[in-house]
Amino acid sequence: MIDKINVRVYALCIRDKKLLALHEEYAGDFLVKLPGGGLEFGESVIECLKREFQEELNLEIEVKEHFYTQDDFLVSRFRDNEQLLTIYFLAEILNEEDLLILDPCIEKTEWFSLEGENPFPLPVDKRVFELAKEKFLK
Repeated sequence: MIDKINVRVYALCIRDKKLLALHEEYAGDFLVKLPGGGLEFGESVIECLKREFQEELNLEIEVKEHFYTQDDFLVSRFRDNEQLLTIYFLAEILNEEDLLILDPCIEKTEWFSLEGENPFPLPVDKRVFELAKEKFLK
């Protein structure tokens, strides 16, 4: 039985046709994922995204625009009782020189070419990468 909705908010930071991603260990799995995380009670989705960048990467961002919201039913890969709702925004990093990985689960950051293979194992991130290719490689 699904008893929780987990709202996740992520950013697409793109420069020179490359997308910022994180190599992260989560629940025993090693993933490539977009930066962002879970919405906390009482905060807006934009506040969540800014907080996640500050807490995980010591970075300030400017959220530019909404990019994609998952519109299908998805159960969490890690918790059988959670339905996921993921929201993606385009964002600009304001202080990239201050990048410092603060979250011990994040191994490294990497800029992936939108012209290359899709590096994402999670289904919605995978879809968003393909949508970014369509938008930014025209």
